[in-house]
Amino acid sequence: MSLPTTTRMVEVRTQVLKANDNDARLLRQRFHNNGVFVVSLVSSPGTGKTLFLERTLTMLRERYRCAALVGDLATENDARRLERAGVPIRQIITGSVCHLEAKMVSDALVGWNLDELDFLFIENVGNLVCPATYDLGEEMRLVLFSVTEGEDKPRKYPTIFNTADVAIITKIELATVTEFDREAAYASVQAVRPGMRILELSAKTGLGMNQWLEFLELRSAERSERLVVV
Repeated sequence: MSLPTTTRMVEVRTQVLKANDNDARLLRQRFHNNGVFVVSLVSSPGTGKTLFLERTLTMLRERYRCAALVGDLATENDARRLERAGVPIRQIITGSVCHLEAKMVSDALVGWNLDELDFLFIENVGNLVCPATYDLGEEMRLVLFSVTEGEDKPRKYPTIFNTADVAIITKIELATVTEFDREAAYASVQAVRPGMRILELSAKTGLGMNQWLEFLELRSAERSERLVVV
């Protein structure tokens, strides 16, 4: 008698996640050994994630050595756009896979000397479901949602907010026009992830970008101190 299809699917998924966790653990150790601080970004399509990353890379490159990996289902548009930031960029085409996996990240890094980088950014495929369960070995995971998407986004996608370290509210320049309810948005985040750090910014106007970079530098310095102690 054959096993039910659902049981087989659960077994396969468990094996895939276990393999990914092993790959992610190796990646994280490699990142630590080379002293590179790795940040991943997840969001829905249309949140302004790529513009945020472009602005971040442009502002950081004067003082730090940066690079980015960009995941997409089919096109290299985001990579071409990010090349304007003047730092090394590589595109990861996932085909029908709606998320990045640690093995994809590892393969994309071939030929790069990580000890020549201070920051590596990984932009995941645009959705808030699939990336939630895949560790990429990153030090910090950002989850972005914009003022145009609705204040209840965290309540609709609690898993991704529970696996992220920081919530970033984007397109804040449109808050008044869209009648964005800041109090409701914060309550939505805190309902699924109490104590989660929330940053507001506009990659278009630059509002809040300096505060974001100060936060990033602080977290990177804290990580370096922890590694020295260990």
